[in-house]
Amino acid sequence: MELELRHLTSLCAIADAGSVSRAAALLGVSQPALTAQLQRVERELGAQVFVRDRKGVTPTPLGQSLLTRARGVLLAMDELRRDSDRRGLAAGPVVRLGGIAGAVSVGLADRLSDQLPDAEVHLRTEYSPRVLWDLLMANRLDAAALVDYPGFALRPPATVLSQVIAVEPVFVAMSERHRLADRASVALSDLADEPWALTPYDGAGWPDCFYAVCGEAGFTPRVLYTVSDGTPIRELVATGRAVTPCQAVFACGDGVLVKPLEGDPVRMRHILACRADSPLADNFDVVLRLACDAYWAYAQRRPDYLSWLGN
Repeated sequence: MELELRHLTSLCAIADAGSVSRAAALLGVSQPALTAQLQRVERELGAQVFVRDRKGVTPTPLGQSLLTRARGVLLAMDELRRDSDRRGLAAGPVVRLGGIAGAVSVGLADRLSDQLPDAEVHLRTEYSPRVLWDLLMANRLDAAALVDYPGFALRPPATVLSQVIAVEPVFVAMSERHRLADRASVALSDLADEPWALTPYDGAGWPDCFYAVCGEAGFTPRVLYTVSDGTPIRELVATGRAVTPCQAVFACGDGVLVKPLEGDPVRMRHILACRADSPLADNFDVVLRLACDAYWAYAQRRPDYLSWLGN
């Protein structure tokens, strides 16, 4: 067997997720299939790539070396594909913007396009902030709108400019028929026996930080659904099959209510990061203002969140 790009992708996903099961969910494959693929890779190499224990997996020294090279190969191949896609486009200044899908990235791209009418703004969205960070470090992006969480704070090097766009509490979404639907806010411990829907591991501390605060509240969440797309999650919540942690700007309606968690046990930071050698660096304060404008313009459409902010 020869190592292929798909094998390298799987290895990186396992390392980022910290376990084969979480990586399988992120990749959309079964855990047995991913385990078998990992075993074939290790047989080919003649050594272990990961050490397994009850908490998950940790790269061996050989595995760490392999992962470093694998990330470089995958980033280079992705750049080749994107260069190929860009052939034939009109020449001109290009701004490479990245962001998680959400409140900031599209609004920031629109505002940058207005601010820089002679430039072509390319937006790339990713579920994982870790992927965006790797792209920024590899000079594949000029700037990125990221998030981080308590205990998993980003630590940018001197070559990266960064500032906080907003600090947003994590709320909980529930059915409008939920037993706690009439409460203005909900204690996390009151949800200990609920079935949960969670989004997958994102390489940047989610949902680890959520598991941690649930532990502090005295329970381990009973996760029945791991879903990466917002539409199925809304369906699960609206029909009462699960509750889910969500951004404060998560939309209510269609059978879904969004409630603050008492004490704000989890907060997420929206962060703008920009390479110091990027064309945007000299006007980083302007880009930051545009990012803040994009976030708050989105928040204005969430009156419950604005009401909570006013308290």
